[in-house]
Amino acid sequence: MRTTVGIIGGGPAGLLLGRLLDNAGIDNVVLERRDRAYVEQRQRAGILEQQTADTLRAAGAGARMDREGLVHHGIELRFDRGAHRVDFPSLTGGRGVVVYAQTEVVKDLIALRLADGGPLCFDAEVRAVEGATSDRPVIHYRHEAEDRALTCDYVVGCDGFHGVAREAVPASVRTTYERDYPYSWLGILAQAAPVYDELIYAHSARGFALASVRSPTVSRLYLQVPNGTDPAAWPDERVWDELDARFALDDDPTWKLERGPVTAKAVLPMRSHVTEPMRHGRLFLAGDAAHIVPPTGAKGLNLAAADVTVLARALIHQRDTGSADLLDAYSDTCLRRVWRAEHFSYLMTTTLHTDPAHSPFDTRLQLAQLARLATSPHAAADLADNYTGLPLPR
Repeated sequence: MRTTVGIIGGGPAGLLLGRLLDNAGIDNVVLERRDRAYVEQRQRAGILEQQTADTLRAAGAGARMDREGLVHHGIELRFDRGAHRVDFPSLTGGRGVVVYAQTEVVKDLIALRLADGGPLCFDAEVRAVEGATSDRPVIHYRHEAEDRALTCDYVVGCDGFHGVAREAVPASVRTTYERDYPYSWLGILAQAAPVYDELIYAHSARGFALASVRSPTVSRLYLQVPNGTDPAAWPDERVWDELDARFALDDDPTWKLERGPVTAKAVLPMRSHVTEPMRHGRLFLAGDAAHIVPPTGAKGLNLAAADVTVLARALIHQRDTGSADLLDAYSDTCLRRVWRAEHFSYLMTTTLHTDPAHSPFDTRLQLAQLARLATSPHAAADLADNYTGLPLPR
């Protein structure tokens, strides 16, 4: 089989890239190692930057998002048992975010691709990428109990940190930057109506907590826990009690979360990772294959969407002009935005979490930074600008 662009990975990055290329008339094949049901049920991020939402709309993939997504115009910071709201539109010239789960984005993109007849192979396990520095790289994969090969002009790895694509970049030309954090998140999904209008980020002496949403009837909530925590050690009642304790307010002592059945519970490690460069010959890395951010800044899905938007523009430019200048600049272009997002995510994470090694001095520094965010329009504007999403590089 032959195609112009072979895309490894049928998550949001690979599917969005396929959609953008389809709309431009560039043929492509998406290979996903899992089955459709698994892909459509993977629980991941749920906050879409303004730019990401606009990209989905422009690609013809935003109709259900606009019907069912929740537009948020700010976040609430809780610290020192007080609450402070950061208003996005007034600080960013009108930008906001959309709460719409990654699972729903994936479902929408899969439905559109299948309806349009675009090649999308589930249960296709990619074994290797051969000839990345040649003009005809080949993806070797196994599908329907047969070994197969897909010859491409370009290969794009959207298959995550542990995928084949990242490993296809020789170690001799690949540099990895990493940071592991000394805490994790215990996340729950609950059939409980949110009692808050916008996301709440809470700093407390007991540790960080986050109140998010999935819909008007479903809450997504997180607690900072030690690394290696077993979710079974946290019965539902203990989780709810701890959440209420971390969100507690002095001026509203009766404030409590709405409780309901917990339908999912898992522990998420916190880490940062960047692989440079994001290109090797005709192999391009995008999304988690190139970078991972801690979820505190809500940047993972949005960075992936930005990567493939930049790459789609570069491929269209090459097709239309014969010039490879945008493709040659892809890695540097994306990495500038990636490191900005890494820094923002790092600041959000280290400011809001309680490090086991923290001294009282460190805690006072955190509170001073949070107080600045609550009182300084300049500091709040920087947070809002990064949270709602920086402009895509050109």
